[in-house]
Amino acid sequence: MGSDEQAIARVRSDPRYAALVRRRSRLGWALAALMVAAFLGYILLIAFDKALLAAPIGAGVTSVGIPVGFGLILLAVALTGLYVARANGRYDAELAAILADARA
Repeated sequence: MGSDEQAIARVRSDPRYAALVRRRSRLGWALAALMVAAFLGYILLIAFDKALLAAPIGAGVTSVGIPVGFGLILLAVALTGLYVARANGRYDAELAAILADARA
């Protein structure tokens, strides 16, 4: 078994790594569930209350559906940014520490 394989085996057996994988996975699933719920809500609103989304905003031609749909896109971008910030800020640092300990 090479040194890299031994380091990988040490990382996999490290309880900090298992905890990190669980937290990362839980965050990813929570954010995905939030996005699916928001998108499903938007689709259900389209299906069951078209008049609400078609209602004009003020005297212009813009309807309520435009900012709601834009908000859905912004939510997706925000959730992705949240995940990337957490992954790059916390998870990468924790993984680097685990790898350093495994290689030592």
